[in-house]
Amino acid sequence: MITPSELFSYKIDKKYAKPAAYFSMEFAIDQPLKIYSGGLGFLAGSHMRSAYELKQNLVGIGILWKYGYYDQERNMDGTLKAGYTEKNYSFLTDTGIVFPITIHNHEVNVKIWLLKPEVFHTAPIFLLSTDIPENDHLAQTICHRLYDSHESARIAQSILLGTGGAKLLDVLGRETEVYHMNEGHALPLCFYLLNKYNNDLEEVKKRVVFTTHTPEKAGNEEHSISYMDVMSFFNKVPKETVLELAAPDEHNLSYTLAALRMSRKANGVSALHGEVSRKMWEGFDDICEITSITNAQNKTYWMDEQLAGHLNTGNDNELVERKKALKKELFKEVANQTGKIFDQNVITIVWARRFAAYKRANLLIRDFERFEKLVSNSKYPVQVIWAGKPYPEDYGAIDIFNDIHNKIKHLPNCAILTGYEMQLSGLLKRGSDLWLNTPKMYREASGTSGMTAAMNGSVNLSIPDGWIPEFSDHGKNCFIITRSESEDSEERDTQEHDTLLTLLETEIVPLYYNKPKAWTAIVKQSMTDVLPEFDSNRMAREYYEKMYTAEYKPSKKSAKAKKAEVI
Repeated sequence: MITPSELFSYKIDKKYAKPAAYFSMEFAIDQPLKIYSGGLGFLAGSHMRSAYELKQNLVGIGILWKYGYYDQERNMDGTLKAGYTEKNYSFLTDTGIVFPITIHNHEVNVKIWLLKPEVFHTAPIFLLSTDIPENDHLAQTICHRLYDSHESARIAQSILLGTGGAKLLDVLGRETEVYHMNEGHALPLCFYLLNKYNNDLEEVKKRVVFTTHTPEKAGNEEHSISYMDVMSFFNKVPKETVLELAAPDEHNLSYTLAALRMSRKANGVSALHGEVSRKMWEGFDDICEITSITNAQNKTYWMDEQLAGHLNTGNDNELVERKKALKKELFKEVANQTGKIFDQNVITIVWARRFAAYKRANLLIRDFERFEKLVSNSKYPVQVIWAGKPYPEDYGAIDIFNDIHNKIKHLPNCAILTGYEMQLSGLLKRGSDLWLNTPKMYREASGTSGMTAAMNGSVNLSIPDGWIPEFSDHGKNCFIITRSESEDSEERDTQEHDTLLTLLETEIVPLYYNKPKAWTAIVKQSMTDVLPEFDSNRMAREYYEKMYTAEYKPSKKSAKAKKAEVI
């Protein structure tokens, strides 16, 4: 069995000696390891890479998904199709560790695989699997699909991550002083600890920190308390304790609310999202402080070295030529998937991220006739690429993907790509001129893809949501789509579409062609301003300083309650 001392292939920096464990349902580490769906995983992957670079005493806890999220394929007519292929990884280490946990009042065996630091230059990451012969078929399927749509499977996956991950650390004998929940999926770890520490909530709070990632309802999971109890979610914690954590709701438990009540400290993932989160939960009793640590991405992994070198030496001509070469690499993939040949000398707009209705992939084509005029202008030609994975059972988002495909397939300079994973993401960020971000205002917690785009000379064109207000200087390092003040959702979409098209028609596209030196200056300023603030090394440092090592102060109510217990 792997011992704690064997985990790290590097000497821990004493500044980061406090032993912590990072629980995440997904990790985007590198293209071959397909255990992620989108931004949450990209963020977790960058965190693990920076933990390695800073030599932190941090381990990752995740799940080894047999079929990953899904393979994004096409039907015969080019519309989206979800495929599932078994994944196998020779680079993972079999730890030899197998132990039981309880799910749905049944014993389920958990096998542990390890991603060693030297494989992809990350902190060590343990991946949990139930797909072993010791389990029956139903138990084996728990780790088959990331974010399985069946409620019982989703709850079982949380138990596997939270309870299984917490028990693993005990089985290893690794002293763990901080348990970090990256989103609420790992909530059962809190109930495991509550059971371990004799139902003393203060003992749990001393050890747990929580990162909330989204104001979206779908991202703040909740289920029936009675059903969760049947699923063995609460680890024998008394029902009255569970009801206190769910209050005022007597029937359903919100993962996020319970996490806020069982953690020493929580954070949103941008300054703006921190404000939104505090407002969301301000009416609830007994929640912890919600601060903010802005998400970031790992420069070492994402930034093109040659572009970075030309920026540092001030060689504008070489920087421009390198950007054209990177565009050519992207356009090979466009041609491969669509049969369309793009031009490296034409301004290229990319919208690429998880497909969800609130992200508005179709805002650009809301007035399709006006959009066609933009992309058919022979004086100022424009190329547009979309990419992204909808949730495989989000049929509304799939309809948006398919509608874009059907509307633009006759246009030789517009394409929608499949296979939006780490490799394609890198091609798109390095090969685009404009990185388009169009979420409904206050609904994008961070939006980190724009950071790695900026690192690679792609200028952000964005609604002022998420991380953007901390970075943006319109016309200097990015372009901002002024948000509509209308209270009507349809009217907001119409107004923001008009603002976006006007910005492209009158300011951005003419600037690209008429003032290439001014355009290059914006590109360089964007690349300069995104670092070091939005490199994940800054973020990983802040988690240790603000969350892991900050002194825990029990709430006044908690201290009062403890005094009453003594009396």
